[in-house]
Amino acid sequence: MALTLLRGMRTSIPFRSNSGMFFTVLRPQLSRFTTRATESAQATEPKAAPKSIQLATKEAAEQKTQGFEAVIGIETHVQLSTVTKAFCSCPYNYGSQPNSTICPTCMGHPGTLPVLNEKVIECAVKLGLALNCEISMTSKFDRKQYFYPDLPKGYQISQFDIPIAKKGYVDLDLPVEFGGGHRKFGITRVHMEEDAGKLLHSESGSYSQVDLNRAGVPLLEIVSEPDMRTGIEAAEYGAELQRIVRYLGVSNGNMQEGSLRCDVNVSVRPVGQSEFGTKVEIKNMNSFSEINRAIDYEISRQILLHKEGQADQIVQETRLWDESSQVAHFFDSTLEHGADAKLACNWIMGDIAAYLKNEKLSINETKLTPLELSELIASIKNGTISGKIGKEILVELIAKGGTVKGVIEEKDLVQIADPAAIEAMVDKVIADNPKQLEQYRAGKTKLQGFFAGQVMKASKGKANPVLLNKILGEKLNAN
Repeated sequence: MALTLLRGMRTSIPFRSNSGMFFTVLRPQLSRFTTRATESAQATEPKAAPKSIQLATKEAAEQKTQGFEAVIGIETHVQLSTVTKAFCSCPYNYGSQPNSTICPTCMGHPGTLPVLNEKVIECAVKLGLALNCEISMTSKFDRKQYFYPDLPKGYQISQFDIPIAKKGYVDLDLPVEFGGGHRKFGITRVHMEEDAGKLLHSESGSYSQVDLNRAGVPLLEIVSEPDMRTGIEAAEYGAELQRIVRYLGVSNGNMQEGSLRCDVNVSVRPVGQSEFGTKVEIKNMNSFSEINRAIDYEISRQILLHKEGQADQIVQETRLWDESSQVAHFFDSTLEHGADAKLACNWIMGDIAAYLKNEKLSINETKLTPLELSELIASIKNGTISGKIGKEILVELIAKGGTVKGVIEEKDLVQIADPAAIEAMVDKVIADNPKQLEQYRAGKTKLQGFFAGQVMKASKGKANPVLLNKILGEKLNAN
């Protein structure tokens, strides 16, 4: 890595001293650089933690009982809400047309010189103070040298040995449902840098396109100490950082826009061991609940390898979190057990997906297995249970586990397919509702749904719907 102090930058504005820090600062004549503060950032109090975190699984909080503990550190990139980029006067607006907010400076053309946006320093100092850091009275920038298509200069302007802030901490209280208690997580450093562009890959993989709108956008990187031990602690730490940057107005903190990005380092070691285990980096997490789930999954994976004597298979690597692949694997496993592909797809993308979204869970966090989903589909298809009963059984399997056969027997849910039994129930419902029968025969045929509902209620949802509608139609239309 080449470390180069940016002393060669030239500008029409001379260097000036500001609290002991020397920087090259661009001052436009028409307006000063200002910070865009969203409505949420202007609130007088930080927002409450996202509900999804409170609903997440707490299994990882019990890892010490297995003889192991996790060691977790997080690198958080915060995109600043300045009007212009870090080292040029280009604006940045999320969602703009590709390559529409660029100039020779952020494209790295020869002969161009960067000029620092003073608002970047202001935001960095604000955040450093909010994180209880020591502010460096003298700071500098360095070159982080690497070659990639989204970095047109061939290096990133960043900070290495003298960051703008260091040695801070974050205080927070965990939710009661996760054991509660006060936590204090150390902050190693906060440093300023510029963002890279964005690569867009074709579906075929035959070509890639680069959008340089984001190149040169100012970032603050917050590096934590490895003080976290569970996924929920890491998620709460990230949520606290989001509340802080929004409250200060330095960033909108929207993870879905990439304004706040978290890269997590996870390792596992036996309880009592001081030496760190081999760390694995996790990227591509777009919510705090995903951070929680991704960490818990990685902890479980590493502990399993330790227990099976395969700790040497834990290598230092970067892993991408992709929940969609979990769903795909679940679907494939369901088909391997003989389920109808179309029906399996409908159940997974319909009722199961709705349940997971409502409860903020991933499919791997449920008690449902591919085998039991295939059994459920088969039971509906062969008429053992109705689709309505199937939905009730599904919720039971997701939340508590068990088998389809066991739930059916325990709750006596076998579908009534005896024509005589259904006919008796139909006769009783018709006899109990003479007014509705008269209205039906007077032309209000939509009342057939009313009668069907009453029969299903009497049968506790167990009447075969096809047979029921056939018998009901015959009875209602009889002379």
